[in-house]
Amino acid sequence: MTTREYPLPAQQNQGAARKADGFATPQQDKRPQCARFLPTRVLPIIFLPGIMGSNLRMSAQRQEELHQSDNIAWRPDILGPTNIGSASNDSASTRQLRLDPMQTTVDIYDPTGPSDVSGDVRHSNVTLAKGFQSPTLTDDPSALPNGHTAVQKASARGWGEVYFKSYGELLQHLESRLNNTFSDGKLRPEWRDVVGVDPHLSWRADRSLPQHPLTEDDIRKVASGCWFAVYAFGYNWLQSNGDSAKIVARRINRLMNDLNQSGYECNQVIVVTHSMGGLVGRALVHPKYGNLQDKVLGIVHGVMPAIGAPAAYRRMRAGFEDYGMMSGVEASIGAKVAGNCGDEVTAVLANAQGGLELLPTESYGNGWLRVRHNGRDLDAWPKQGDPYSEIYKVGGKWYSMLQEKWINPAGLPPHRGGGTRARTHEYLDKAQSFHREIAHTFHPNSYAHYGADQARPSYGEVVWEINDNCADPTGWRDWPILSDTLQGKVELVRWDLLGRNVKTFKPITDFEVPDPICATILPPSAIGDQTVPAKSADYQLQSGSFRGIFRQIGYEHQSSYKNRRAIDSTLYSIVRIAQQARWKC
Repeated sequence: MTTREYPLPAQQNQGAARKADGFATPQQDKRPQCARFLPTRVLPIIFLPGIMGSNLRMSAQRQEELHQSDNIAWRPDILGPTNIGSASNDSASTRQLRLDPMQTTVDIYDPTGPSDVSGDVRHSNVTLAKGFQSPTLTDDPSALPNGHTAVQKASARGWGEVYFKSYGELLQHLESRLNNTFSDGKLRPEWRDVVGVDPHLSWRADRSLPQHPLTEDDIRKVASGCWFAVYAFGYNWLQSNGDSAKIVARRINRLMNDLNQSGYECNQVIVVTHSMGGLVGRALVHPKYGNLQDKVLGIVHGVMPAIGAPAAYRRMRAGFEDYGMMSGVEASIGAKVAGNCGDEVTAVLANAQGGLELLPTESYGNGWLRVRHNGRDLDAWPKQGDPYSEIYKVGGKWYSMLQEKWINPAGLPPHRGGGTRARTHEYLDKAQSFHREIAHTFHPNSYAHYGADQARPSYGEVVWEINDNCADPTGWRDWPILSDTLQGKVELVRWDLLGRNVKTFKPITDFEVPDPICATILPPSAIGDQTVPAKSADYQLQSGSFRGIFRQIGYEHQSSYKNRRAIDSTLYSIVRIAQQARWKC
C-alpha cells in the first residue's frame, strides 16, 4: 500500500461482515480507498479481571446518601498520589455504603449516555500505547461520517470496564500479536520471543506437564483466516461469583449471536482470567451457573486462588497488606483504598459474598489458623476440615475472623442491606455451597500460571503469636480484648468485663492487675505472589485437569499481567487452546 492510498480500517459491521465504509473526497482527489476485510472466522478472547479489577458505579439513591457529585463506586485507575488521600481516609461506614453489592453495578461503556457518566470521559482510563497495531482498533479517517477513534472502539469492547493500569498491557499485547502474525508471508519479528522458545526454561513450565516450543507452522495454522477479537468483561466482584458467571455467560452468548448474525463464524470463545476471575471462569463452564462448557474452547487462569487464600482472613482482621515500594504504586493504592484496617475491610467483605468466596475452602486442609506461644502451638484450626464452622462463624473470641461491631458501621436496617452476623453466616453457607460445586470443575482444555516465589511471601497460614512476657497462657481462648490496632495486633487481659480473673473468676484487686498481653499476626512466610500462596495455586497442578502449568517468579499478584513471563506464557497457552478449534467452513 502506498502513501497515495487511503487505508480504510477493517470494520465489524452489523448484518454484513464483509463491507467497507468509505468516505467522500474532493473531486480532484484521485487517491483510491483501500479496504482490509476481516476473516470470516472469529475466535473472541474474553478477559475476566480479579477482585477489585472491575469498575463499579453506584445507584442514584446511594449517590444521594453519600452526597457524592458522581456515581463512581470503584474506579482505581483514577487514583494516584494526588487524590489517594481522601479515598484512603474514608471511614468504615462510608466504605460499606460505597461498596454495597445491592447498590452497585459494573460501570459499562455507553457512548449514547452522558460522556462523564458512561461515555468517553468516564472511560478515559483506556490509553493505547504508541505503536499499538490492530486491524479493527484503529482511528477512522477524520473525513469518515460518524467515525470512531481506536480508544472508543476498545472501550466498546469493555476495556474501560477494568483496571486498565493493571490489565491494559495484556489486552493490547494479545490484540496486537494475535491479529498481526505474518507480513509478506514471513512471521513478524515480535513473535520471535514466543516462537521457538523453550517453555520450561523461559516461562518455568512444570515438567510434569511437558510443553513443546511453538513453531512458525503452529502460528500459521491457528492464525490463518481467523480474527481474534479481545474483549474485557467486568463483573460485580461484591456479588457471588456464581451469579457473576451467569451474567458473563449471557454477555458471551449475546456476543456470539451478534457475530454470527453479522456473517462471521463464531463457535466458541477463549477465556483468560486473573485471580478471582478464575472462580468466575470455572463457574462459567459449570452447568449450574454459566453452563457454557460447549461454548468455551479453553481457559487460561492467571494467579487463581484455586482453593482460597488465608490472606482473606488476615485482611478482615488487619486490613489489606501495604507492600509499598516493594510492589509499586498500584498495590499500595489498592491496599489503602480497599481498606487500611480490619474494620474497614470487614465492613465491605462481611456484606459481600464474592469477597467471602476467596476464603480458604474445605480443600485447603487443616491447621492453617494457629495460635502460638513460646515457639509452640496452643491450638490450630480447622481440625475437621470445615473452616466455615470452625473458623469463620466462631464468634466472641479475640482471634475470631468476624468482629460483630465491624459488620454494619453504617447502621443500615436489614431491609436496606444492613448486615448482621446472621446474614454474614448465610453468605458463608452460600460460599461453602459454591466452593463445593466448583471444587472439581476445570475446563479440560485449561492452562495456568502463578507465582511460586520465595521472594514474595504469602499467607499460607495465619499465625497469632502471644508475646513472651506472658509466662502462663492458661485461659488464653477467653481473654478479652483491651485494645486493637485494627492492623493485626491486639492487647489482651486476664480479666473479664466484670473485673474477674478469667482463670479463677475471682475479683481482681488493684494490686493484682497484670500487664496486658499482646498477640500479633506474624508476617507471611509461604512462597507465592504476596497474596495467593503456592499451596492454593498448586491445587490446579494436582487436579490432573490441566494441559500446562507455569510456576513462575518475579511478580506481585495484582501486577502479574505486566510481567513478560506471565504475558508470554498466556499467549503460548492461547495458541495451544486455539489449535483445538474446529470450523464449519
